[in-house]
Formats: sequence, structure tokens, C-alpha cells
Amino acid sequence: MEPIEEPLLCKIIRRAVDLVYPNMELEGLSNLPEEPCIVVGNHAQIHGPIITEERLPFPHYTWCAWQMMDKNEVSDYAFEDFWSDKPKNTQWFFRLASRLIKYPAVYIMTHARTIPVYHDSRCLTTFRRSLEKLQGGFHLVIFPECRREYNNILYDFQDRFIDLARMYYNKTGKRLSFVPMYLAPKLKKIVFGQGIVFDPEAPKDAERRRIKQALMDSITSMACAQPLHTVIPYRNISSKQYP
Repeated sequence: MEPIEEPLLCKIIRRAVDLVYPNMELEGLSNLPEEPCIVVGNHAQIHGPIITEERLPFPHYTWCAWQMMDKNEVSDYAFEDFWSDKPKNTQWFFRLASRLIKYPAVYIMTHARTIPVYHDSRCLTTFRRSLEKLQGGFHLVIFPECRREYNNILYDFQDRFIDLARMYYNKTGKRLSFVPMYLAPKLKKIVFGQGIVFDPEAPKDAERRRIKQALMDSITSMACAQPLHTVIPYRNISSKQYP
């Protein structure tokens, strides 16, 4: 497995994050296979990517929107994705914040263990690099929620990332597992469920639907099995609206 090298500034930032975010209880780690897999979780706003980057005890890379690595795109993307749901009278502040994070965000995201995610003709770059990391022994972490409402735990999942399993099977002959992960920042806990194994014999569309639904059902069940707690949703809505 290739070593992960980081500049000194990234190590300093990582240490600062360690001080802000508490240690997390990890439940169900035994559900992760020894072979590389795709870990799929709820986004929990910005908390999901930060917590998993710092607290997952296994080598991994995380899918990240390519705009977060482009100085010309990051401010507009950050405002729209992180803060556009904030009250109108506070949006001026968050618009300013989206400008201020421009260079730090690009620096951090391009030096972190991330894979840029494209939704145009460049998507092959995303899949190609993902396959390289899987074959190199790394797990992938993906947060596939979109802005369509689903239930009081999750927003609906995008599903094209599931095609990675077919590409991986064609290249290696191995069946990739998708491991559901529930992040509960308010409980200081990360829960891993039973993996869903890709079936190469199933039609592509049917397999996408099966795995997507199984992941969403598992994460919802894991959340409901926890002690009563506040769920941090995907959209950055007011905390008064949290489930």
C-alpha cells in the first residue's frame, strides 16, 4: 500500500481539528471486510467528511466535490451547498464566509485523502482514480445524499457510484462490498452495518436499485436503534428544524 504523505501545514490543521472534534465511539468495525470496500454514510452536513477523515482507523480516501478543489468555483459552491438554506437575514454573513474560505478550502481539499468527483465527461477520472485506490488496498468513503427528501434520517441517495463495483469486478474478478455507516455526531458515535455484496450477474439498473435501497434501509435502521438523539441532516437548515 502506498504511503500517504502530507505537508506540515496539513498536519497542523489536522491537529487543530482533533482538538475541535471529540473522539468517536466506533461500533460494528468487525463488519468491515479485510478486502477494500466502499463505506457509505450520511453526510451530517460538513461534520461527516471531517469526522471520517480524522476518526476512521483504516486507510481510506473520500469522494469530494471537485468544486471544493477549484479556486474559481469553491466560493459559489460552498455557499450553495453549505449555507443557502440559512435564514435570509444571515445570508450576507455566510456569503462572506464562502469568500473567506476560498484558499484554505482548496489547499486542504487538494492535500487531504480525497478523490475529486465530477458529473460530466470527466467522471471517468473519478472512477479511474477510485479503482486505483481500491486496488492499492484503500477503502473508499462516499456520502451520496442529494437534496431530495427521503425520511427523517436521510435524504435520498444518488446511485451511480454503485457502478464502481462492476468496474472493480471486471478488473479484478472480486465482488466489492458496500458497508453502511451511520454518523451520529450528537452521540459521538459512528456505527457500521453489515456489508452489501455486489452481484455481477444482476442487471445494472436492478443492482443499483437494490444496493441503494439496502444501504438506505440499513442506515435508517442503525439510526433508529440508537438512544434518542438529534439527527444532523444533510441540508444545512436551522437547528430548530433538526429531526
